[in-house]
Amino acid sequence: MDRFLAPHTPEALAHNHLTENWFNWDTDHPSLDETLIAGCASYSALSRYLTGADLFLLPRSRSELERILRRYSYDAIHNTIARARSPLESGGYSRICHLAERSIANVLDAGDNTETLLRLHSRPSDSVINSIDHSSPRPIRTK
Repeated sequence: MDRFLAPHTPEALAHNHLTENWFNWDTDHPSLDETLIAGCASYSALSRYLTGADLFLLPRSRSELERILRRYSYDAIHNTIARARSPLESGGYSRICHLAERSIANVLDAGDNTETLLRLHSRPSDSVINSIDHSSPRPIRTK
């Protein structure tokens, strides 16, 4: 995780703040802190992807990967807003989503992060599959 979002990044700090202060993080301000929610959502999305949780269709391109990460971040945003006791300002949801999407895009734009994340959950190549298929020297008989 540190390779993509180091502990000193705003996303990691937001995630740490929310997880450590889960019961009272939302009562500090009269309305929800949009930047805090967005940062935590993008961190959570990347963490969820790294573990492979709920990953049924493997991404083959940057756009597919970005779509998965956005969907994961929206889930985190919805969960956070649902548990909050403070109101969300008008237009706040759109701003939160935009901040989370921009954070995800920044991670994917940095270095070879996109390729690394795509390879992480990629299917085995055909040569690996073929070598597995022909690894048994003799066929197995069934009666």
